[in-house]
Amino acid sequence: MQAEQFDDHRAMNAVVTTGTGGYEKLEYKRVPMPFAGPGEVLLKVLAAGVNNTEINTRLGWYSSSVVQATGETSDTEVRQDGGWKNATPFPLIQGSDCCGEVISVGAGTDAGQIGQRVLVRSCMREHDFDRMDTVWLGSDFDGAFAQYVKVPQSEVFAIQCDWSDAELGTIPCAYGTAENMVHRAGVTAGMRVLVPGASGGVGSALIQLMKRRQAEVIAVTSASKVDEVRRIGADSILTRDTDLVEVLGLESVDVVIDNVGGPGFGVMLQLLRRGGRYVSSGAIAGPIVSLDMRNMYLKDITLIGCTAWDKSVFPNLISYIEHGEIRPLLAKTYPLDRIADAQRDFVGKDHIGKLVLIPS
Repeated sequence: MQAEQFDDHRAMNAVVTTGTGGYEKLEYKRVPMPFAGPGEVLLKVLAAGVNNTEINTRLGWYSSSVVQATGETSDTEVRQDGGWKNATPFPLIQGSDCCGEVISVGAGTDAGQIGQRVLVRSCMREHDFDRMDTVWLGSDFDGAFAQYVKVPQSEVFAIQCDWSDAELGTIPCAYGTAENMVHRAGVTAGMRVLVPGASGGVGSALIQLMKRRQAEVIAVTSASKVDEVRRIGADSILTRDTDLVEVLGLESVDVVIDNVGGPGFGVMLQLLRRGGRYVSSGAIAGPIVSLDMRNMYLKDITLIGCTAWDKSVFPNLISYIEHGEIRPLLAKTYPLDRIADAQRDFVGKDHIGKLVLIPS
């Protein structure tokens, strides 16, 4: 893709998603560069991870009319309820993951942050942490698929580590989502936790985050990724064609953290012990599932939906990185103008960890 000409000297290259549809809706072009208003900072984007949510939003997957697995909607129908909060504000610069450098600040904002390398908290609480209302970078307002982005100062966290920009770009959305689920599930040492979809960005983050809590992690992945998932730290690994009930037994795990959903959902509740917890923030294999209510209420199972991040989540991640308690899982980088290639590869699921875009 070639950037189009733009006369404004305060311009930048960005990928603008123009509406619901295929890769043709991703336009790499020159757009006006943002500026920091009161309480905001302007960042030079150093790296931006690729996530399911950007693809789902472009496809309108969040619409109640969509029942397919993620990445499988192929029509170009405009879905008014296809975004996180019904209508997505197209045209939109997507990008929920941002590693950046603070280059300017708005009025009433600490200028001491200028020059700092930072991570942006993707999930922002609209009313602080008293309510669950959220605002998401790259979904509710322009995000990191650009050379520059402006964000509230309260949502940037300085980071001191020897990781590369691209490695830091793997963290915010996947690890924030994973840490939030682990936190909500109350995972502690000795718990037995099942993780379907263990090789993806969130799944691989979950393995690391639970091993630092000394939990026993049972990972489910494809046969081709068993060795890589083992290297991440899973205690045992099962392939997707495994009869989980036969191998693990009924009521054999304390927690299931499942972003897969789809046809396998019912089995997850069978595997949970009495008083167990099922936690999810996605449905890669499909949003419509079959629930036998008896498997839930007769076993006192708790179902936990996780979208809004709790207050401790992002500071925790910064601490884990700076203390060397987790490591980046960077699969591949792409220049920003190759976003369509990156998203195709993401949907192909042949990688372990995260794909990251680097603005020029």
